Amino acid sequence: MPRHIRLTIEYDGTGIAGWQRQLNAPTVQEHLETALARLLDHPVTVAGASRTDAGVHALGQVATFRTERTIPLHGVRRGLNSLLSPAIAITEAREVGDDFHPRFSAIGKHYRYLVLARPDRSALLATRVWHRPQPLDIAAMTAAATAFPGERDFTALRAAGCTARTTIRRIDEVALSWPEPDLLAIDVRGNAFLRNMIRILVGTLVEVGEGRFTAGQVPEILASLDRSRAGPTAPPQGLCLMAVSYAPEA
Repeated sequence: MPRHIRLTIEYDGTGIAGWQRQLNAPTVQEHLETALARLLDHPVTVAGASRTDAGVHALGQVATFRTERTIPLHGVRRGLNSLLSPAIAITEAREVGDDFHPRFSAIGKHYRYLVLARPDRSALLATRVWHRPQPLDIAAMTAAATAFPGERDFTALRAAGCTARTTIRRIDEVALSWPEPDLLAIDVRGNAFLRNMIRILVGTLVEVGEGRFTAGQVPEILASLDRSRAGPTAPPQGLCLMAVSYAPEA
């Protein structure tokens, strides 16, 4: 009897060329498909919820595969964790309906970006944050963040080479918080995102925080549909896919 199994995956993106399989670079998808083939003794193709870029991390990436093997779910999880790179871990395995798709069934995604705002860099957080040595104007950044929520054309936050058929996306929330002193968390929730969209959003907010943009310019930047007017693309290591959400029955 064919089984459709959904995995929740955590990974450290340092040294990994992103989610999607490539010809000449290690990726999460490649590691996972190789481990599944060894565990199940047949070729496996994995579908993922988000094509995270090189260097980007995940706590809640979701992927699915199909098999007729009868290994129990806890055996799938433990077996994969024994075979995968230490940088990749399976935190949950469950069976889902045949019509479930990790990407197309998703109703929302939550990403978090971390900025270390202090004069000196961190040795321990170097692969987890974007270090900015100057103080940030958090009041101005918070005001600017209110411009992003809503459903609109986000061409101004779209990277070159993005292949999305439409640039209309919905952002539900952009929230700033301080989980630790000097460590700024920017949480972005929405239905889907264009290539590098969150990293450009963060780069734009940091431009506001460092005084190169005003909060009032952000709505104008979005309305312009001009990528060149937005801020730089923040580096990948500060970004983490926290969770992908689905309807309760999924």
